[in-house]
Amino acid sequence: QVQLVESGGGLVQAGGSLRLSCQASGIIVSRNALGWYRQAPGKQRELVASITTGGTTNYVDAVKGRFTISRDNAKNSIYLQMNSLKPEDTAVYYCYNLSPTYWGQGTQVTVSS
Repeated sequence: QVQLVESGGGLVQAGGSLRLSCQASGIIVSRNALGWYRQAPGKQRELVASITTGGTTNYVDAVKGRFTISRDNAKNSIYLQMNSLKPEDTAVYYCYNLSPTYWGQGTQVTVSS
């Protein structure tokens, strides 16, 4: 059974930082493309960042230079370091595995102005 368990969300002031973690079980993160989506209230879910098996990373323009996705093969986990947070980053953040598609349960990130 595949599980993706996110943690690290919370409430932070604008300009602050958070680090999201996604602990995987049932898959090996180094052998899969994974990433982070987010969904703000009233908006569609959008891809924030992804990392391929080869370690190539991609980001949506809105977070480039502020967010960093990384992977720890020993811990079978991926992370999203979020710096210089803005109120518009407020959303539920989901960890996902590309193929097959698996989703985590989500973690709330709230950035106050």
